[in-house]
Amino acid sequence: MRKKILYVEDDNTLAFLTADNLEQHYNVAHYSNGKEAWEAFRNEEFDLCVLDVMLPEMDGFELAEAIRKQNVEVPIIFLSAKTLKEDRIKGLKLGADDYLVKPYSIEELILKIEVFLQRSQKLAPVKNSTCSIGSFVFDPENYVVTKGLERITLTERESALLKLFIDNKNTILKREKILTALWGTDDYFMGRSMDVFISRLRKIFKDDETIRIENIPRIGFKLVAP
Repeated sequence: MRKKILYVEDDNTLAFLTADNLEQHYNVAHYSNGKEAWEAFRNEEFDLCVLDVMLPEMDGFELAEAIRKQNVEVPIIFLSAKTLKEDRIKGLKLGADDYLVKPYSIEELILKIEVFLQRSQKLAPVKNSTCSIGSFVFDPENYVVTKGLERITLTERESALLKLFIDNKNTILKREKILTALWGTDDYFMGRSMDVFISRLRKIFKDDETIRIENIPRIGFKLVAP
């Protein structure tokens, strides 16, 4: 079955060319308005989202934030003429999987889409793999960490990162190994995104003194836990 792509772009010429190429591989739902795209996402199932940043009524950043609140798993790729490092970092912090700067290559975009669709399937957690970490219980199947009655929902990427740490508990993990395993590339911007996810995991476990994620300068990280 062909994967379904939500494509949001308000430049009609660019949208026509991009959608025409994407439709050779996927089912594409194109919208030129952020609010219309959000309504579509709320009512339909999509396998991946390709979003422009500068959109009328609801910009791409706002749209991505709304999408992430409803669905923590669907891959998001930004396409934008905004080239500042701060814009790329903002997009990644909102939960995007990648950020391509215009003008972009259609071949590169399709390659990125294929990578993230395949990785989305690979990151699906193994069933019946609930495990304890300090005073917490981690359920990678449902992307949930619990402590007593407290329930914390993780994103798919956060869950995969925590699973990698637990599988290598009390062992140094090199930055490049983490990035390659979860992002597929050892890239500066992906590294910044990884740092954001690690900061969130640290906040989750901050009240348990038996758990800490140590930063090993110029090497990587180590999950220290019983």
